[in-house]
This record gives sequence, structure tokens and C-alpha cells, in this order.
Amino acid sequence: MKYLNISNTELKSSNIIMGNMRINELSLDGAEKLIRTAMDEGINFFDHADIYGSGECEEMFSTAIKMNSDIREKMILQSKCGINTKGNYYDLSKDYILNSVDGILSRLKTDYLDILLLHRPDTLVEPEEVAEAFSKLKESGKVKHFGVSNHNPAQIELLQKYTDEKLIINQLQFGAAHTNIVDSGIAVNMDINQSFDRDGSVLEYCRLKDITIQAWSPFQHGFFDGVFLGDMEKFPELNQTINELAEKYGVTSTAIATAWITRHPANIQVILGTTKPSRIIDACKGSDIPLTRQEWYKIYKAAGNMVP
Repeated sequence: MKYLNISNTELKSSNIIMGNMRINELSLDGAEKLIRTAMDEGINFFDHADIYGSGECEEMFSTAIKMNSDIREKMILQSKCGINTKGNYYDLSKDYILNSVDGILSRLKTDYLDILLLHRPDTLVEPEEVAEAFSKLKESGKVKHFGVSNHNPAQIELLQKYTDEKLIINQLQFGAAHTNIVDSGIAVNMDINQSFDRDGSVLEYCRLKDITIQAWSPFQHGFFDGVFLGDMEKFPELNQTINELAEKYGVTSTAIATAWITRHPANIQVILGTTKPSRIIDACKGSDIPLTRQEWYKIYKAAGNMVP
């Protein structure tokens, strides 16, 4: 397992993260096995959100692992807030953030979060209120560090103008079949769809600002349109290329799809949303596979992208 020092923190984290969006689909014994497998493979970072199972996933996680101080010290716990599922809207108001964190801590059975992320941009955000919430959470010891999810550079800058807390994380969808954050940078100044900048060069921005990117849905294509691995009908060339490399390196296709992300020098973390221990084991083998530049670009092109 490859570990990285998250910039502007004391945190030394695995570059593979266990995501817990679907852990409530398992029994308690199944959830414990999944978490234990992740820890045995070297994963020390666990990602949550208050909307996952309407809070049930956080509660199930802490119950399954029998959360206590010894276990807590071995984990980096991160959760997200800001999506009000009852009304289907975003809310980054001060009171909503503070109340959300109290609920998260109660369900996870912990006194603090290592990292709190704002889950989605709230166009009605009042950044002064976010700053006040962050200050109160930091002073009370409830949250050590802060970040965002699915935010573009301008949205991050707006928040950063008002808060003294360095935003250290940005979660973005990224994988071999969802390459938006690298596409326009590869096809600069070309009159093709790939060169259209949809996110304000968020990859380069995060690298400049020492913001760690976490890749969610790394094996999905589209917006939860399905897993591309093994889909020979929609992605024949991509799967063939990945399978050839899997044979070369003696691992599974899951490991190569993971390695394609971890190979990037931005030190991108990969969030696994699987409920299968075997998939966690396979993905962890891709934590530090040294894909060559040629192999990386071969996968990129096999997904249907142009390299001018």
C-alpha cells in the first residue's frame, strides 16, 4: 500500500480509501468483514456522508467495527454534509453544518472527525456562515480539517476568501471512463469537444493549491451509468487494454483501473465504493503499480479519448 502525507495536515493516509455509501446493504457481520479486510490491506482512510442511507451507513459502520478509542486511533475518518435529502436541496448554512456534524459524530461514535467536506456547492451559500461554522467546529475540537466535494476553483476560492481554515480535499468523479478533469488539458486549443473546459482546470488548480483530489466512482462511466470493467459491449477496447496489462502485471483488471488513477503525479486518492472484500483486495494491489507513460496513455486512448 502506498501512503501519502496530505498537504497542510499531520495525516499520513493510504492512497486507497474505503467508501461507505452502500455499507448498509450488508449484514453487521458482512460490514465488519469488509472493514477488517480494508484495514488488513493497509487502508486507514474511511469516507462517509450524512446522506448515505440517511445516516444509517455511519451508524452501521461504527456498530460493525465496535468503535472504541483503540480502533479510532488507527483510522482517518472523513464525512460530508450539505445535501438535505428531505427537501432535495443543498444547504451550507451555519446551523445546518453544525447540526449535521453533531449527528455524524453521534452515529460514528467518535468525538471528532479528521476531515469534514462540503458535499456539493450550494449556490445560495453565504461563505461568511461557512467560515463561522468551521471556526466553531475547529475550536470545539469536533473537526480537525476541512475540504469540499464536487467544487470548481472559483467556488473554492470564494470559500477560502472568508475562512482561515485551509481547504485540503476536493472529491471529484474520475476514472478511466470518466476523464473530464484531464481532457481539456490534453486537448488545449483544439476545436473538438474534448478541449472544452467544463470545470475551470480543477486538476491543475488543486495541484497548485496543494489540495488532495479524491476520485469517487472510479470504475463507473457517466453519472452512475454502470461499471465499465467487464462491459465488452460498450467498452471493448478499454477492457481489452486493461486486461492485457492485468496479465502483464499479474493482477486483476480492478487493480489496473485503480493503478491508472494512482499513477497520476497529483497523488490522487481512490475511493472504493464496493461491498465485496475481494474487490477491495484486488483494488489495493493497484495502489502502487508503476504504469509507464505509454501504458497510461494507451488506457486513456482506449477509452475513446484523443491524444493530439
